[in-house]
Amino acid sequence: MGMAYVSRSRKKMWLHKVVFLPMFIFLCLSSLSCAARQPPASRQKLQVHKHLKRLNKTPVKSIQSPDGDMIDCVHISHQPAFDHPFLKDHKIQMRPYYHPEGLYDKNKVNTESKERENTIKQLWHASGTCPEDTIPIRRTKEEDVLRASSVKRYGKKRHTSIPMNRNIPKSADPDLVNESGHQHAIAYVEGDRYYGAKATMNVWEPKIQQPNEFSLSQMWILGGSFGEDLNSIEAGWQVSPDLYGDNNTRLFTYWTSDAYQATGCYNLLCSGFIQINNNIAMGASISPVSAYRNSQYDISILIWKDQKEGNWWMQFGDGYVLGYWPSFLFSYLADSASMIEWGGEVVNSEPDGQHTSTQMGSGRFPEEGFGKASYFKNIQVVDKANGLKSPKDIGTFTEQSNCYDVQTGRNSDWGHYFYYGGPGRNPNCP
Repeated sequence: MGMAYVSRSRKKMWLHKVVFLPMFIFLCLSSLSCAARQPPASRQKLQVHKHLKRLNKTPVKSIQSPDGDMIDCVHISHQPAFDHPFLKDHKIQMRPYYHPEGLYDKNKVNTESKERENTIKQLWHASGTCPEDTIPIRRTKEEDVLRASSVKRYGKKRHTSIPMNRNIPKSADPDLVNESGHQHAIAYVEGDRYYGAKATMNVWEPKIQQPNEFSLSQMWILGGSFGEDLNSIEAGWQVSPDLYGDNNTRLFTYWTSDAYQATGCYNLLCSGFIQINNNIAMGASISPVSAYRNSQYDISILIWKDQKEGNWWMQFGDGYVLGYWPSFLFSYLADSASMIEWGGEVVNSEPDGQHTSTQMGSGRFPEEGFGKASYFKNIQVVDKANGLKSPKDIGTFTEQSNCYDVQTGRNSDWGHYFYYGGPGRNPNCP
């Protein structure tokens, strides 16, 4: 009797499981996932908090910046780059083997033009410094992530962030302006193998009409086609309310190896760029900025390939070697770049069906010249012999020159240069 009772009991339990499991599976499948039954707001909050935990590493020290940013001094070996599975056992390269024009000499790089280099600071410097063996990282806030279209898209550019089909008149390719929403005024070189580029640009605080628009000035180091396989390394300054929550001018970098689809991000908002410098924070505010008919403030950016290790290095000013993008992140740029671009980019969301009034550069057209218009000067490229040289056959491109324009020139003081920018909407740019 006892054995029969146990057997019937087990049978009931087994039947219960057989009936219950399909019901459970059905319920889960009918709602796509069991987690999907959570309220959308709770689900989003959970995703955001997980993402913030990944981005905001435990700091050695935190510094409150006057502009509201919190700068975390994170141990160099704990930075977001090392979340990448390929960088798990990576030994940090603390200095490049080669600097353009020869072997890397830390003392030489750090002592050149100290006076000019110190004219531009980042605002957080007023509140403290990060100790050695740490790097400064702008802390990401919950509201920063919530402003993005999704957690996945936070810190990423849209797919159409590079001027495409530049040789096709826009009358033949109306999607350039109407669909992409990105507009440019750039100078560029192509047709050779490039191992880096350098330029000095003045820094402004352009007015942004819509929170989802931005205005930036940068260099692009490009490899591959302008299709799905585009490789790009970018650096410059930007005003982006959507990304940062304010209208401050900020230093930024960007990279992608698949035309902005799945790889890459701004600054240190994903694993990739390895920072070694404890003085400069990616995404932090730059101060002071240039003023119309008043003082002009420049930043210099150099990006080059260390041909011994293959990594792409970045230097800010004359003294700050910031870090590098490991070569394995890229396909085409693992070897060299096929195009370099310098200039401005804005997002035109066409508010109220009109062209945006978001400014590029100073918001003035190039013909206004020094003290009024934005410029890039001393434009150079790095050749295979690791030397900085003047570029040949500089081309220019803009989608709508009545909105934003570009004009090149050359003289003994500025070498190759160009003025660029504009106000956006005006009587000739409806």
